[in-house]
Amino acid sequence: MTAPSPAGAPGSPIRVLIADDQDMVRTGFRFFLNAQPDMTVVAEAADGEEAVALARELRPDVCLLDIRMPKLDGLAATRLLAGPDVADPLRVVVVTTFDLDEYVYGALRGGACGFLLKDSGPTLLAEAVRAAAAGDSLVSPSVTVRLLKHVTDAPQPAAATRPAPVTDPLTDRELDVVRLVALGRTNAEIAAELYVSLSTVKTHLSSVQLKLRARNRVEIAAWAWQHGQVTPGA
Repeated sequence: MTAPSPAGAPGSPIRVLIADDQDMVRTGFRFFLNAQPDMTVVAEAADGEEAVALARELRPDVCLLDIRMPKLDGLAATRLLAGPDVADPLRVVVVTTFDLDEYVYGALRGGACGFLLKDSGPTLLAEAVRAAAAGDSLVSPSVTVRLLKHVTDAPQPAAATRPAPVTDPLTDRELDVVRLVALGRTNAEIAAELYVSLSTVKTHLSSVQLKLRARNRVEIAAWAWQHGQVTPGA
């Protein structure tokens, strides 16, 4: 564990806790995140119990939790740190090798604001940490697209992927962004395809989330597929 760092004022680095039972994974994440000018790793844990204890003690801005850990798995740790019964929840991003449906749904229902696969790459990891710290959500694009098969096939999709009805119509540009989210594009890829800035994409996504009352990218993408905005062969 690294030395604790107190929560800083606005503009201070995003304080991150890393929990993974593999030392090499923690080392790789720490090396990359500490190299970011706006992030600092304040603690590491090798099991779920240690992760919960350190998170409660240090109150990091973002907790990165693996799922398969000894003593307490990442889903249980997520519920303890960010679940609906937690008075002052922390921001949790689940980062795992396994993208099983029960893991994804369990993480989102447990209060996680992000779900990434370990092979998503360092750029998406940094984007997920920044999104979580800002109060936003990010779900790995490959996970988003795969989950949508269940959304479009099932007559009653899971609550975690069932957006509320739209009361405020989306603009044409917002629909462009939504379609690309549904196809699994990252924010950077959307910006490149639409020839707009990354901040513009984020602004559109914030507006879309508000209009759809969606909590994350999965719900945005689910709405697009359910309402015929994209097709399986797109």
